[in-house]
Amino acid sequence: MNKKYVIGMICILFFSTPLFLNPYWVDVLNNIGIYAILALSLNFILGDTGLFHMGHAAFFAIGAYTTAILNTFYHIPIILLIPVSGIAAAIFAYIVARPIIHLRGDYLLIVTIGIVEIVRIALINNVFEITGGSNGIFGISRPNLFGLIIRKPIHFFYYIWIFLGISVILFYRLRHSRFGRALNFIKEDEIAAEGTGVNIVRYKLIAFVIGAFWAGMVGNIYASKMTIISPESFTFWESVVYFCIVILGGSGSIIGVIVGSFLLIGLPELFREFAQARLLIFGLAMIIMMIFRPQGIIPPEPRRYNIKSLIED
Repeated sequence: MNKKYVIGMICILFFSTPLFLNPYWVDVLNNIGIYAILALSLNFILGDTGLFHMGHAAFFAIGAYTTAILNTFYHIPIILLIPVSGIAAAIFAYIVARPIIHLRGDYLLIVTIGIVEIVRIALINNVFEITGGSNGIFGISRPNLFGLIIRKPIHFFYYIWIFLGISVILFYRLRHSRFGRALNFIKEDEIAAEGTGVNIVRYKLIAFVIGAFWAGMVGNIYASKMTIISPESFTFWESVVYFCIVILGGSGSIIGVIVGSFLLIGLPELFREFAQARLLIFGLAMIIMMIFRPQGIIPPEPRRYNIKSLIED
């Protein structure tokens, strides 16, 4: 059977599942979708470019707070704020990444951990008297899409998962573009890439900004879904979860990231009666994966390049 038909059938079956689930489990699927989009945006930085980045929650927070402030103070519709939130996160990413993008491996990882903590503490301290401090911001509007106010879990299911579908298409196209090939070259051998004329700093910075832009837009969706945000929603632990989803699912693999989101976000909800042992089980699972399958559950397929097309490029 044609692969496209199989994918189409799976999508139809999946998009019909909310009709048979109670609102609680639909909301669980919504959370899985949000984490999957965030992990995809991190995967572009970590999996496709090879940058050890564990401060992604900072960009998520910038997008969410941009939405909350502009919506509650100036009553700008949520839908219109989606690109604005992404741009705000991208600008912030450019400012903080420009002086540190030359760092490699663990050094970059440590600095990005510091970034997410700085953002969280700044939000708690009520920067410019607009972030609400520890209490956060209340009264964020719901999205209004062509007259339909998205408020029920089933509404958000289609809103989030359609956005996830768009994200998958975008990152798939980026990964297989000339730009994506350059990022893969940098990831595999940075010295060789630089020696052949690839502008390492420029490509890394663009990847960082694109990932942040997408995380900022997800912040908009999250803020409109919750209608209230606070600094506690954007802790370092959130960045750890995104990082683990990418590593567990398969660094550089789009399908693997989605599967990893189901495992890390969905499975704990199935085993809520073992709440006290969830972190223990999670830790053991990560150790086992690192020992027996370090490439992840669904690693990306090896790239195959047509020499003729590369020469033409």
